[in-house]
Amino acid sequence: MMPRSVSGAGTASRAAGERLVAHVLLACTAVAVVALAAVLAVLVREAGLFFADVSPWRFLSEITWAPAAAEPRFGVLPLLVGTVQIAAGAAVFALPAGLMTAVYLDQYAGGRTARLLSGVTALMAGVPTVVYGLFALHFVTPALRVLWPGIEAFNALSACMVVGLMILPTVVVLSREALESVPAPLLDAGLALGAPKGRVVTRVLLPAASGGVLAAVLIAMARAVGETMIVTLAAGNESRLTWSPFEGLQTLTAFLTELGMGDAATGTREFQAFFAVGAVLFVGTYGIHMAGRMLVSRSVGRTGS
Repeated sequence: MMPRSVSGAGTASRAAGERLVAHVLLACTAVAVVALAAVLAVLVREAGLFFADVSPWRFLSEITWAPAAAEPRFGVLPLLVGTVQIAAGAAVFALPAGLMTAVYLDQYAGGRTARLLSGVTALMAGVPTVVYGLFALHFVTPALRVLWPGIEAFNALSACMVVGLMILPTVVVLSREALESVPAPLLDAGLALGAPKGRVVTRVLLPAASGGVLAAVLIAMARAVGETMIVTLAAGNESRLTWSPFEGLQTLTAFLTELGMGDAATGTREFQAFFAVGAVLFVGTYGIHMAGRMLVSRSVGRTGS
């Protein structure tokens, strides 16, 4: 039998080790929180200084960016429209393919096929976005120019297609999780009534998982809104208000990349506008992301109950 003093020493040592681990984890969490707080503080301070001189409504509604003019104009509307066009166009390409892939993996694919396609999806998620951008510039755009000779070298259509390809793994993985969260007895009941599997999928499975699928689309769109390299290489850096997918445009992220490498002096209004655009991008992506997370939690709550 182990002496009581040895047993007590072992218990005290384990407790000290657990406290040390807890302190290390707390320190790591604190570093992340402090870093986020510092980023937000700088963003809010510089953007606040900009909006103290420029009306937010004017900033969001102007279509011209001319900070060096006699009457400086800081119009972010073309950037907003371009960002929305890329995100919406990417969703148009990614949603049908991603949802059908998720349904196939969840309901029709065999074990080996599901593992193979899951591996391919994971591989797609690991491709650097600059590689996708080069693919858009040197393969997708030349192919589109064969079909439409009048399309510009930098165009929104190519960017939408390749950004859609980039967010496809997100749609597949999150949609599949939403489909898997639907209770199996619900599907079994439909099959037991004699309904074909396709009808059970369309009438029972997809409606039950609709909240999670919509959340997957929103989270994928948040990624599309924040994408930089693909839109910079494929869509160009021309800030203009256009609705044609065959023309080039500029997004918020591409503009931040261009302005961040410029010669704007610290403290100038052009420098502060850099953070104002960043604040608009942050609010947009955060809002989309949180809406997706809320839909995921509500979907899980419904299926769990």
